[in-house]
Amino acid sequence: MKTKLYFTIAVLFCISAIFICISVGNVYISPKELFSYPQLDDYTKTVLMDLRLPRVIMAFLVGMLLASSGNVVQIIFQNPLADPYIIGIASSATFGAVVAYLLGLPEYSYGAVAFVCCLISTLFLFRIAKKGNHIHISTLLIMGITLASFLAGFTSFSIYWIGEDSFKITIWLMGYLGNASWKQILFLLFPIVFSTLYFYQKRNALDILLLGDEQAHSMGIQVSKLKSHCLILASLMVAFSVAFTGMIGFVGLIVPHIVRNIVGPLNRKVIPCTLFFGGTFLLICDTMGRMILSPLEVPIGVITSLLGAPFFFYLAMKNRRNML
Repeated sequence: MKTKLYFTIAVLFCISAIFICISVGNVYISPKELFSYPQLDDYTKTVLMDLRLPRVIMAFLVGMLLASSGNVVQIIFQNPLADPYIIGIASSATFGAVVAYLLGLPEYSYGAVAFVCCLISTLFLFRIAKKGNHIHISTLLIMGITLASFLAGFTSFSIYWIGEDSFKITIWLMGYLGNASWKQILFLLFPIVFSTLYFYQKRNALDILLLGDEQAHSMGIQVSKLKSHCLILASLMVAFSVAFTGMIGFVGLIVPHIVRNIVGPLNRKVIPCTLFFGGTFLLICDTMGRMILSPLEVPIGVITSLLGAPFFFYLAMKNRRNML
């Protein structure tokens, strides 16, 4: 009963947020106008269908990708501080997307190149941080930060090398949803649907994984195989989100932690609620970025960083107190 209640609340909250975020902007479109679309003038229709609606859907889908990948990464490494951006996975995806841009590849290939780079670095970090059946979170964080710094150097050099067009990459690196299109939305649907179905199918195994690798082994779970598959899918999700919207940090850290505090640790509840709340969270952040300094726009990566950095500090201090 509680599961249905939580799910219903999540869906209603998402729908309300979507309607509000579609309405607000430099051109206000009231909910009444949204339900009477044929009667709108051509200019308002263009704003709604070519600019506002694709951006809202894009923000929601990217939030789903980042939150879901963050949830899985935290389960795999059994630590609430693990996040695709903090451990360097997203920096690898950024590296791949920049390489694709420099090579002049078509836009649809950005996600594929980003995924390859992301996958290589993810498996590398996983192998380095693993000792026996345990994952050393300190090693993971150090190696992730080191890798992210190294790849950031390449990205900075690329910006310098590109010259006059470097402003496009600079905006993209700060997180930008202004180029959202229906074509990009179609590309994002594949990793969302495929990974969500897999994670939900493995929800019981992921629950057991929270008990520890040794416990999972004793209960017949193929731990290494499960973790490898989950990391591959998490890399796929991060790669596509980075390829189309740039660096948007902390979503995968904040949302899963809050959802678990609300619905508990069971993934039959966490997985769907993380998707809905992740999408809603990023959608609200993007709307805040559009409205705070309107008509100027604050990059969405700036908004999530301002919200996420204090939250990460809170989690770090909480873990420190638990260790004392």
